[in-house]
Amino acid sequence: MRLQPIYDIAEICARQGIHQAVVCPGSRSAPLTLAFARHEDITCRTFSDERSAGFVALGIAQQTHMPSVLVCTSGSAAYNFAPAVAEAFFQEIPVLIFTADRPKEWIDQLDGQTIRQNNLYGAHVKKYYELPEDYSHEDSLWFVQRVVNEAIALSQEYPKGPVHINVPLREPLYPASGENLSFSKKLKIVSTTPAIPLLSDSDTKSLSQSLAGFTKVLLVAGQQDYHQGLCKAVEKFCKTNKVALVGDIISNLHSLPGNVRYADVFLGSCGDSIKKSLQPDLLITFGKSIISKNLKLFLRKHPPQQHWHIQPSGIAADTFQSLSRVVRCDPKSFFEDLSSPPLIGKFELQKKENYSQLWKAEEHRTQLACESHFATAEFNELSAVNVLLASLPDRCNLHVANSMSVRYANLVGLAEKYKGIHVYANRGTSGIDGCTSTAIGHSLASDVPNILLTGDLAFFYDRNAFWHNYAVPNLRVVVINNHGGIIFNLIDGPGNLPEQSEYFVTNQKLSASHLAREFGFDYIKVDSIKKLKTSLKEFFDFGGSTKIMEIVSSQESAKKAFDQFKKHIKKGYES
Repeated sequence: MRLQPIYDIAEICARQGIHQAVVCPGSRSAPLTLAFARHEDITCRTFSDERSAGFVALGIAQQTHMPSVLVCTSGSAAYNFAPAVAEAFFQEIPVLIFTADRPKEWIDQLDGQTIRQNNLYGAHVKKYYELPEDYSHEDSLWFVQRVVNEAIALSQEYPKGPVHINVPLREPLYPASGENLSFSKKLKIVSTTPAIPLLSDSDTKSLSQSLAGFTKVLLVAGQQDYHQGLCKAVEKFCKTNKVALVGDIISNLHSLPGNVRYADVFLGSCGDSIKKSLQPDLLITFGKSIISKNLKLFLRKHPPQQHWHIQPSGIAADTFQSLSRVVRCDPKSFFEDLSSPPLIGKFELQKKENYSQLWKAEEHRTQLACESHFATAEFNELSAVNVLLASLPDRCNLHVANSMSVRYANLVGLAEKYKGIHVYANRGTSGIDGCTSTAIGHSLASDVPNILLTGDLAFFYDRNAFWHNYAVPNLRVVVINNHGGIIFNLIDGPGNLPEQSEYFVTNQKLSASHLAREFGFDYIKVDSIKKLKTSLKEFFDFGGSTKIMEIVSSQESAKKAFDQFKKHIKKGYES
């Protein structure tokens, strides 16, 4: 069978443990589509909008912790994967992208759906491969199978990420009448043992001695998936070494006692004397990006003597402009290996404890201020998010869209008791383009309740996330609709420009009720705290169809509420 090597790609993926594929309609990609759709061990779904499909595949891979397959036809369809590919690259999520293509001789010959697809995603994939156009020679068969095995392994090697395979295909593209599509039994399967970088005994001893010599040690956690073993290791490390821990909502460390989650709030309000007292001698970081601009500015203005970043391999980002050492190991093993009691006297240990208590004192002060503020706050976007996060199911995935949604969630935070809530956000590129589609991917790949908190622009921009034929009864969407991009009313610059309203805020008059009606979803409109609280029980009753809750707001009330919150926090430092 002429296309047997292409059909066998699906078999290789299945034998390598890949069981999820997202395909987009098209003719040139028909051999790939048929292979994945007909494989009994692969769940294959189709999405018409390639941009949305890319983020769905990203969400599936993030949920399953395995590569997902993404397939499209030739031409501009492949370009529409680009935003999701970039997000997967910076979030380190494994996605295997197969783009069908025309034969080389037809490139630049004004043939339909033909563009230059070689290295289409540039530096935003781990590697680009191109399969041969003809498979008559046995070396071509070997090459195809070798490349697919290599690509799968590479996508899962640290740092994980997307890999692109371009597949030129000649016509005919469909099986002949009476021809049965089957998969070969004898195939090249290359298994790969994952490398887990560990510290040597000498490195552990050296780092322990250095760590013991610093009085003010601050540990900052970046974005990462929830990992119970890592949480336990971090908790023991901080307790034993008297280390202050800062982790915002996307670090998924909110369940740890002593985690400072309000750093962004109080670092934006406290004076220089307090910031000076919080300045670390040693900064230790792990994970990816952080949300807090105030934390970034604080650590750049008050740099540590040394900054260690824990990362198994690859180039480490110097986010705080103070990087002095990259520790090449798995973060969990680092914290486990350095959790022995430091060989120092009680006085030195007490000084370490005093520093960590400074952070906890500001955390406690801010927590009380937040509680007093929300106890009397009127209905607004921020107070609504506060009620929502306090009412989440014990076990769920919380997805926060970019712009104000993720900032609101980080300001409110999740308390230690919410151990079963795992937080996700597209902070690789921080775009609004695929936030809903990513949540859809998670919802399709698990039975866990998924709650998406999003703003109106992100929601309507990604409305094609719902344009498919699959039920997602475990998805709940909360849309904060203030009819524009409120963040441009809050940040310095655009808020004072005459072009602000039309060119930055981008006012719109849409309502989520129309979309809910169009797709047959349940819809709840909320315009008061009382209605929000009474509606949440029904809203979080999972089963049936997707439900959308629209929190009706205005740009004026949102700006007022945000300013009042900041003033209330700052007032505690002025009294």
